[in-house]
Amino acid sequence: MDCIFCKIAKGEISSYKVYEDSKTLAFLDIAPVNNGHILVIPKKHYKNIEDISEEELYVAIKTVKKIGKALKKSLNILGYNVNINNNPIAGQIIPHIHFHIIPRYKNDGLKLWKQGKYKNKEIEKIQNKIQKYFNNK
Repeated sequence: MDCIFCKIAKGEISSYKVYEDSKTLAFLDIAPVNNGHILVIPKKHYKNIEDISEEELYVAIKTVKKIGKALKKSLNILGYNVNINNNPIAGQIIPHIHFHIIPRYKNDGLKLWKQGKYKNKEIEKIQNKIQKYFNNK
C-alpha cells in the first residue's frame, strides 16, 4: 500500500510526532491552519469513518481528547476545532482516516462555513429520507 500516513505510522517517513500509543499516532500537520494543528491517525489503515470499527474509532477519539487537552495546556489556548474530512468531495486528500485538531486563537480569521436556510418544507423532506433509511435497516 502506498499510503503516506501508513508510512508515517511505520516510521518509514519522518513526522513531527507529539504523541503515540500502540494504536494511534498524533503529529503536527506540515501545512497548518493555525500553529499547533495536529493530525491524529489510527496506525492501522482505514479509508474513512465508515471503514473503521467502532472499537478502533473509540481508541482514536480518546487520543483526540488527550491531544485537545494537551493543546489547551501547552499552548495556552481556550479552544480548538476537531474535523474529519470524509471522502474527496469533503476535502479528504489522504485516504486514511484522520482527525484534524486545530487550535483556535483570538482573531485568527478562521471561518468554518456559511450557514443557509431550508426552503418550503425541505427540512421535513430531508428528515423523512434519513428516517426512512434507519426504518428500513
